[in-house]
Amino acid sequence: MKTLRDIPVGGSATVVKIHGEGATKRRIMDMGITKGTKVSVRKVAPLGDPIQLTVRGYELSIRKADAELIDVEE
Repeated sequence: MKTLRDIPVGGSATVVKIHGEGATKRRIMDMGITKGTKVSVRKVAPLGDPIQLTVRGYELSIRKADAELIDVEE
């Protein structure tokens, strides 16, 4: 299964599952990334971290480590 980190710049995908436990999973969900949400990758920093996303109509930056916890399908 692809993770959010695997989506190229300009691509979009739908969240299938969020891995992680406790505070990490809760923080990702509090940012609006939940199952069934459409996410678009806007930019990636020059060194690859962080990744800028468009989620539910707003811009969001997350770390690569957090992006690897989010399974998506294109």
